[in-house]
Amino acid sequence: MLEEGEVPTEAAAATATGAATTAPGSTSTPAGTALTAASDADDAETVTVPLTWTFNLGDDAAPVTFATLATLRLESPDADDDGAAPAADASAADATPAVGTPAPAADTSAADATPAVGTAAPAADTSAADATPAVGTAAPAGPAWRAVWDPTLVHPNAVPTSTFTVSTLRPTRGEIVATDGTALVTVRDVWRVGIDKMNLTDPAQQDASARELAARVGLDPGAFAGRVAAAGEKAYVIAITIRQSEAEQWDVDGLRAIPGVLLQPATVPLGPTAAFARPVLGTVAEATAEIIENSGGAIQPGDMVGSGGLEAAYEEQLRGIDGYVVELVDTEGGPGGPAAGAGGTEPVEIARAAAADGQPLVVTLDESLQLLAEDLLSGIEGPSAIAAIRPSDGHVLALASGPGSAGYNTAALGQYAPGSTFKVATALTLLRAGYTAETVLDCTTTSTVDGRAFSNYPGYPADQLGGLPLRTAIAYSCNTALINESSAVTAADVSAAAASLGLGTPGPWAFPYFAGSIPDDAVGTSHAASLIGQGGVLVSPLAMASVAASVAVGETVVPVLLPEVEQSVGPDSATAALTEEEVAALASAMREVVTAGTSQLLLDVPGEPVYAKSGTAEWASGDSAGIHAWMIAYQGDLAVAVFIESADHSGAGTAGPLLRDLLTRLAAQ
Repeated sequence: MLEEGEVPTEAAAATATGAATTAPGSTSTPAGTALTAASDADDAETVTVPLTWTFNLGDDAAPVTFATLATLRLESPDADDDGAAPAADASAADATPAVGTPAPAADTSAADATPAVGTAAPAADTSAADATPAVGTAAPAGPAWRAVWDPTLVHPNAVPTSTFTVSTLRPTRGEIVATDGTALVTVRDVWRVGIDKMNLTDPAQQDASARELAARVGLDPGAFAGRVAAAGEKAYVIAITIRQSEAEQWDVDGLRAIPGVLLQPATVPLGPTAAFARPVLGTVAEATAEIIENSGGAIQPGDMVGSGGLEAAYEEQLRGIDGYVVELVDTEGGPGGPAAGAGGTEPVEIARAAAADGQPLVVTLDESLQLLAEDLLSGIEGPSAIAAIRPSDGHVLALASGPGSAGYNTAALGQYAPGSTFKVATALTLLRAGYTAETVLDCTTTSTVDGRAFSNYPGYPADQLGGLPLRTAIAYSCNTALINESSAVTAADVSAAAASLGLGTPGPWAFPYFAGSIPDDAVGTSHAASLIGQGGVLVSPLAMASVAASVAVGETVVPVLLPEVEQSVGPDSATAALTEEEVAALASAMREVVTAGTSQLLLDVPGEPVYAKSGTAEWASGDSAGIHAWMIAYQGDLAVAVFIESADHSGAGTAGPLLRDLLTRLAAQ
């Protein structure tokens, strides 16, 4: 609060960049002229000067400034004892600072700060370029005068009992939008459903209602009842947040009928469905204690922030910047105060810094294709994924991870042996070693390398043993035909060919993505195994979709998810470009996979011809073992990879039907 007192100064002076006006009875002073008490001056003189006040609101916020026209009263130290009080001892601990002496700025950076207008005068910000005038500017020689402190120096409405309050203006969070402008994550209406302990005071009834509510919404009744019991006596304990559009599905009326249950309407940034690309996009949730503590005051309890995925990675862009309102309040009912019965009025707004809304984040995901992929994976047990790319520009159209992935981004981050889908890269390696699509390879029953025997998959057709053209060996997925050529190429050759198809290539990723790991130093059995997508070869479903996409357009495709963030996208400069001859040979092999080989179930898919490669990879972990099922394909301007971590059948038999259904349903849209 402001208290009465004086502001002593060695020379009462002020310099104004605008017109300086004097109080009634005083003389006018030209702009830019120093005001100094003359030796024959009266005992008091006043001058009106502009002052700029600055509120420093924390490291993450721009300062709030406001300007006032203040009437500065100057008094002579020779005044009568009945006049002005003697000059305050500026050296005392509670001394009011001299006009023109830098004074501590009011601390408004704390979350609950309501800085008083001042027991001591708030310091005018004279350091800013536009801060005028510099109160206390050195003046020509003359007798020392005093500038008397008055609350109106801060604001015309200020009184000794006034304080400032600082309120935060929250920005609107930016949306996550598709490239066509469709809002994928936007504000949607929800119900927060919970137990209101303030209106349900009986502990036994609280427990019963909590258990019934939990059972209705699929929570653990005992655990939720424990949360309710542990909360404060007036707490509102939220059980679940549901979309208002799904009110009928959740039987909202039935939930309301449970004693003590309260449904609060709210708005929350959400995707089209609860599961929509959640491992990729993340969610928006109330800030945790850890997030608040690490924010440096920028995030307060109750704030909604990004949690996981792109929402968290691009929190600063999406969140925006808080704004502030500074108001003058009289705590004892005077002008500007809230106590209307005692003569107070509404708070007076002094200054406002508008909030800057968050900026949208553009992603390449296609809503309908993403929803379709997630629907196809909804019944798969264990981790699974579908990744889709538009080959012409590399845009990622779908990154779906099934419910068995338990929230993990299997589609982009999974690291698995690709099995026979990697034979597309092996074929490219052989082509670069001088082979052609028609070069005859020897598909034997077994192939032995350094004492280890490799064989073909169970049920391999006996009539496809013997001499086979390279394209046919790929079509029927003959392991031994490729392993028998292992001495003709090196691991470095394989790694380089894989890079031309987008595998293992480091890129300007603006989102988490595993591009693959292709050993370039494998030898012996490890090198032989890598030719059939085993050994040390690891990829993600998105990486394998880039393989199909690269063949589709005849150049290395690097996936793009955030087109406005990734400023330069493309293969590493050392990556060898695909040639027309290489692409034609690979395409002929992938087409024969569909027309005569392991993936004939795709032959009748409507639309343009489908080019594909199936894959089955063995895995073992401790006492467990199984197979991964893969299928990659392209049709027109769409490339897709389907992956199932634990399959009962081969890639063609497990992943193949999912790919067929995806392409068929897309054709029907």
